[in-house]
Amino acid sequence: MPKLQVHFLPSHVPAEDLAGSVVIVIDMLRASSTICQALASGATCVMPFLEIDDARSAAEQFDRAAIVLGGERHGRIIDGFDLGNSPLEYSPVAVAGRPLLFTTTNGTRALHHARMARRTLVGCALNRQAIADAAAAEPRVDILCAGTDGAITGEDILAAGAIADALVGDANAAGWELNAEAQSALDQWRSLLALAAATGRTPSDQFAVAMEQTPGGSNLLEIGHGIDLPACAELDILPIVPELNHKTGEIRPA
Repeated sequence: MPKLQVHFLPSHVPAEDLAGSVVIVIDMLRASSTICQALASGATCVMPFLEIDDARSAAEQFDRAAIVLGGERHGRIIDGFDLGNSPLEYSPVAVAGRPLLFTTTNGTRALHHARMARRTLVGCALNRQAIADAAAAEPRVDILCAGTDGAITGEDILAAGAIADALVGDANAAGWELNAEAQSALDQWRSLLALAAATGRTPSDQFAVAMEQTPGGSNLLEIGHGIDLPACAELDILPIVPELNHKTGEIRPA
């Protein structure tokens, strides 16, 4: 029986416990969404870094015009970087044909936490169906939520539930075994779908509304990035499966 586990924070699961699994890392607002959009816009790869200085040091190994430096700390663009952490910034004009050196407050740390996984994928609403299809035949899948500043955040849980819904199917025909957190995320997502149907909203619109009340969403509203909520909430618009190669340190489409 295939097993699906959701972890609401990296601190909830030792890195060693992810060894041998396919791990889907989620940082809905906004690293996962931005990585997917950057690759879809033609970035040659995304190179995630834990610290700002690590990204800057790596950038010195390149012709500066040949790369893109992107990322944020506490939601805001980093001084001297080209782009922040909004997927809306990552157009083909901005990134096509160049590697993206990328560091964020939460998402790149979650990627590092999955360093012992057999495969590390990046998931969000934008590529929900593609990521579920990529993991459908795996015997074990762990969805790792990045959280916000070390705290559980609702948008990651809803995204985990959305991916779980696409993965296990309405009747759980494949017989997936879910841990308590996976079942909770799935239940919360299906409640959102029911609310969307009752209010006449699309699931994507209802997701954007729900994120206005989550810690990550509230933070973005406070710093004037509310436009990123509907941008990140769009379901199934990118048929891309970003995969991190821990040996090369590069994320490329699988």
